[in-house]
Amino acid sequence: MGQMNRRTVRDLRRGNRSTLLRQLYFQGPVSRQELGTLTGLSSGSVSNVVGELLADGLVEEAGSVESDGGRPRTLLRVAPGSGHLIGVDVGETHVRVELFDLTLTELARWEHPLTPGGLEREPEPVVGHILTGLDAVVAKSGAEPGKVIGVGVGVPGVVEQGDEALVHGPTAGRDAVPLERLLRTGTELPLFIDNGATAQGQAEMWFGAGRGADNAVIALIGSGVGAAIVTAGMPYRGATSSAGEWGHTVVQVGGRACRCGAVGCLEAYVGAQAVLDRYGRRAGGVYGGAEEDAAAAGVGAGAGARVGAAAGVGACLGAGEDQQAAFAAIVGAAGTEARAREVLEETAAYLGAGIADLINLFNPERIILGGWAGLLLGGRMLPRIRAATAAYALHRPYAQTEIGLAELGPDAVALGAATLPLAHFLATGRAR
Repeated sequence: MGQMNRRTVRDLRRGNRSTLLRQLYFQGPVSRQELGTLTGLSSGSVSNVVGELLADGLVEEAGSVESDGGRPRTLLRVAPGSGHLIGVDVGETHVRVELFDLTLTELARWEHPLTPGGLEREPEPVVGHILTGLDAVVAKSGAEPGKVIGVGVGVPGVVEQGDEALVHGPTAGRDAVPLERLLRTGTELPLFIDNGATAQGQAEMWFGAGRGADNAVIALIGSGVGAAIVTAGMPYRGATSSAGEWGHTVVQVGGRACRCGAVGCLEAYVGAQAVLDRYGRRAGGVYGGAEEDAAAAGVGAGAGARVGAAAGVGACLGAGEDQQAAFAAIVGAAGTEARAREVLEETAAYLGAGIADLINLFNPERIILGGWAGLLLGGRMLPRIRAATAAYALHRPYAQTEIGLAELGPDAVALGAATLPLAHFLATGRAR
């Protein structure tokens, strides 16, 4: 019984520590008196826990404010340099590694491009790039490895959480990749692996367009299409952590082939490569029927690129420049070129139908459109996307949903990944 009581007291102190640390992180700088009001803890508990946090170097004084008729109140905040966070974005075209301080100020970055469909996208080379990037950002920033709280890794596909994290990526033809075990061969840093859209969604909820909302969907469009679903302030993962594969919901029975192996998926209509393929086909009218579906799956991408280049997108498609530049060229051409405008109008209609599904299923307060392609589309077509959504969604839930753009930028997966070890830090109240 005595041991149980001691464990209970220890758990209570750990909980109080986490509670205060979260308030200091998201609300700071604040005074001890304000912490008591924010947390409901007694002044004695606040004083004791703050003393521990100051002694551990996790919290520091940040000036003072005048009080009514009394001594000035000292303000407290989480010490930015008391620990470091690393975020890794394993994208379709790159591996990006970024190192941050505790306030998520970027201190170092390393990036390696990947050739779409190339051998470098195999698990072992990708792991090698991640490990190289970890060493590079630690060396570049001068951070002490012992002060790195953890490494968050955002990946495409389904991440199965268990004794070790397994990554299932049907669009890349991979199943049950033991990513955590592979990374363990080259680093002893704490690892936190999750779907990139889920991680980026958490960052938007904490620091971006999702702040203040309890129920939201962060819809991300890039090379692929995914979503982070937040209900009652918590990410919704489903029974086996595969929730959020929004890009593989069907919008057209018997429609265009998707790289996941199915047909008619939303990604096959609004994903960046799908838009490029449709623009290329319409430019010359050379595809149709089964050949058109082959192009949608990537078989005809080269021919589509050549046709698109000849028709006005320019060297972005024809000379094999990166996908983002080619996509941006189509968006930029929509103001003056009927073909580009037609493709984007069609894309907005499909996207509106997909967003309507999210509204009808989850009844969110906000739909936040992000990802590099989503921001390009939304920046030009947001009114059209909203109108298309209204046409397909139930009237009342649509009227209660805000649809806006993400605020953390087009390439926020690494930042989102860094929130994975940050969440662990705030939950435990300890750096390591």
